[in-house]
Amino acid sequence: MENPVVIVGAGLSGLRAASLLAAQGTNCKVLEARDRIGGRVLSTSDPSRPDLGKFDLGPTWFWPQYESTITNLVKELNIGTFAQHIKGAMISERSQHIPPERYVLPENSSERSIRFIGGVQSLIDAVADEIPAGVVELETRVTAIRLNEDGVSTVEVARADGMKTEVSARAVILAVPPRIVARHINFSPSLPQNIITDLIRPTWMAGQAKAIAVYDRPFWRESGLSGYATSWVGPLQEIHDASPETGSGALFGFFGIPAKTRREMGEDKVLNLVREQLVRLFGTSAQNVKAILYKDWSNDSETASEEDLDPLRDFPIYGQPPKSGVWEKKIVFAGTEANPQYGGHLEGALLAAEKAVVEINNLEGF
Repeated sequence: MENPVVIVGAGLSGLRAASLLAAQGTNCKVLEARDRIGGRVLSTSDPSRPDLGKFDLGPTWFWPQYESTITNLVKELNIGTFAQHIKGAMISERSQHIPPERYVLPENSSERSIRFIGGVQSLIDAVADEIPAGVVELETRVTAIRLNEDGVSTVEVARADGMKTEVSARAVILAVPPRIVARHINFSPSLPQNIITDLIRPTWMAGQAKAIAVYDRPFWRESGLSGYATSWVGPLQEIHDASPETGSGALFGFFGIPAKTRREMGEDKVLNLVREQLVRLFGTSAQNVKAILYKDWSNDSETASEEDLDPLRDFPIYGQPPKSGVWEKKIVFAGTEANPQYGGHLEGALLAAEKAVVEINNLEGF
């Protein structure tokens, strides 16, 4: 059998590339360092209260009015969705010396965003179901890629049991964050310097953390609140309603505290501040939290590197790395950072996967 196209990373982009290659009959293999598929998609429930539902600790939304690729895929795979709850007043906390204030936003002032029933993991699972069994290998970390004299790429991997093996590849799709490629995969011969420099771009979400407070019901709606809040006090700087379509209630927030500060404070102190803030903003009912979920992506070695501890000052510029040298027709970049228009979005991950497959098909000999 011919050597496969090796895809590094089983996030949305890697899985979508695999499903497209498999659909056209191209032999491929997906190698994933984690013990799960999804990458930065992480939909989880509290182990002691799974009845409360699943909640997204990674990406949460897509926007059908702008993002046609994910919208069409969701329809094609028949994945259940619902609109983000935005009805009601927002809360603004501008200073620790001024009580939080309520504002009723003008109608249609917020962009319509869509969520997945069961979390974004339902999209991941649906795409994975399109891939033949045995293609995806978990707990398989790519450590090096070597280009042999005969033009065949050899992918060196380390498995969870400590074994090291090699996989021969017709070509390689890199569907992991660019900084992870630059910092954790050795290339022989080395990548050209202009590519290495380009790869040290910020990883989307790598310096962020998310906290989700889960309740037995979305009590804030009873007070005419949408669940949306902004705060200059923190620790959460932006809060949204994260409730499932029916049943329990949930509030999630993005942190204004830098990653280095969160690390110094420790998870317990960070979450205590989150609880205090939610009570401050939404009243004493916020004390009745049933579960609290937390993910600090800056501590995730498959996502973040030390550079990602520094806060982003501007939205990163994303797109395909430059192409040059002996690797030009042997490696292809995917992942959300490889898309110039929707980098950082699920849409960007899908578009990058589609482009990667087109590039693979255009390579000599394919």
